Amino acid sequence: MLSSRFRSVRRDYKVLGDEVLMDLIKKGDQSAFDELYQRYSRSLLHYFYRMLGRNEEKAQDFLQDLFLKVVEKPHLYDSKRKFSTWLFAVASNMCKNEYRRLQVRVKGSQYVADMNVTADDVVMPRIASHMDSKRFKELLYKEVDKLDAAKKDTFLLRYQEHLSIKEISEIMQVSEGTVKSRLFYTTKKLAEQLKAYRPVEY
Repeated sequence: MLSSRFRSVRRDYKVLGDEVLMDLIKKGDQSAFDELYQRYSRSLLHYFYRMLGRNEEKAQDFLQDLFLKVVEKPHLYDSKRKFSTWLFAVASNMCKNEYRRLQVRVKGSQYVADMNVTADDVVMPRIASHMDSKRFKELLYKEVDKLDAAKKDTFLLRYQEHLSIKEISEIMQVSEGTVKSRLFYTTKKLAEQLKAYRPVEY
């Protein structure tokens, strides 16, 4: 049990920032850990679920492993960094390691795009406008599952976790230009694959 690794401290941490909570976790404060888990476990579970082939059991295992890392190696977190960026970077690396373990080969792609034009500007408004449709979400994520690891990770961090270009750049350890390029081509591809799904225009 994760809780067995901490001493019990009776406090209310809902008003404290993530970075402060991590400092308290380093001191063995269980309440601080519980609060961080409450804040991030659901979104991370969804992230792992999408990244790991919609395998719910594996997603749960990875979520558990991730927070064990938080418990066992809190000293690795640099409080000068935004906690959520660091946490998703760890999660992303876990998925990359899993792909390597399974010997998944991802072919590299060259990205050539106008860096002044992002995927948000060109395609995502058309996709996002239908995200309230359950059927559309099913079709969208079915296509997302077909993407290579780097594009899939970038897309989910941007449009499922709603992280900024800068945050994704830090998480994936690539330039902001590369992030924009991946999003540009990925969303254009998704829009093309989903072009049959067109609402009636008035």
